[in-house]
Amino acid sequence: MSTPLSILDLVPVSTGTTPAEALRNTVQLARLAERAGYARYWFTEHHALASVASSAPEILIAHVASATSTLRVGSGGIMLPNHAPLKVAENFLTLEALYPGRIDLGVGRAPGSNPDASRALRMVGLEHFSTLMNELIRFGRGGFQQGHPYGKVKPMPSGIDLPPVWILGSSGASAASAGSAGFGYAFASHFSPEPPAPAFAAYRENFRPSAQFPKPHAILVVSAICAETDAEADRLAQSMDLTWLRINRGEFLPIPSPEEAAAYDWSEYEREQARATRRLSVIGSPATAQARIEAMVRETGADEVMLVTNVHEHAARLRSYELLTQVLAEQRLAA
Repeated sequence: MSTPLSILDLVPVSTGTTPAEALRNTVQLARLAERAGYARYWFTEHHALASVASSAPEILIAHVASATSTLRVGSGGIMLPNHAPLKVAENFLTLEALYPGRIDLGVGRAPGSNPDASRALRMVGLEHFSTLMNELIRFGRGGFQQGHPYGKVKPMPSGIDLPPVWILGSSGASAASAGSAGFGYAFASHFSPEPPAPAFAAYRENFRPSAQFPKPHAILVVSAICAETDAEADRLAQSMDLTWLRINRGEFLPIPSPEEAAAYDWSEYEREQARATRRLSVIGSPATAQARIEAMVRETGADEVMLVTNVHEHAARLRSYELLTQVLAEQRLAA
């Protein structure tokens, strides 16, 4: 398999640990990713969720970019309705100036939070996303023409181009617009039950080349838990079984241990929910995980696969990413 692999980091917080520990763990994982040959490392934007410490991706991008030297680092993504486009543009112009050629700007329209947090963020309606996106691109390319209400607003730092822009989707609705604008596209199959293949087809059918994307580039985001054996990966995945069950009930708690999940009194209906969620994930030994990922790439034609691995133990998370790249490295040598 020669498809590039990347990492999407939610900065997961587990029981028995603190958010500060989770944040400090990002550098260790990013350095592993750089050594192992991962293409890029993105941070999500979520707010007021006890299991996710990635609430300020811009800061985390700068932190990880300063601790690495070649890895591309970016957002997966900035939830634009939570922000003023000028501020997003200036944040990423600054990052591009500091780490030229290594920054990605992934943008999404989802709130990334619960309704109360969305209100606290002063989130604007999702129907305004296209307007916000237009403002972001204009500010990122030097600002508006004279005569426009923002014509005298000149973003700083000047003389810098906005880094490559990616549109994030989970239903395919934004795929065609991402293609027609000449952006990159990433599909969130790690939580979306929608099939990604139609979205990827719409993206490519509507794609128009741009300076940053002379050809289409579509990323498939996949939830993956890899361990030495299928049985061990299954055990580790129990943590996310219970986490997703709680999220679906509106309970936002740190990621439980596999032992906590095993001790939970599951009803048959809840077990079926867990099985349905697992069908969205890649869980198993390196050989099992590789076969599943390769099948997903064949089905979608993805140009890149971005992995999300959330387990209770940080060491097990590091090992999961390590095991996948070891097998892929062997496959490249054999090719």
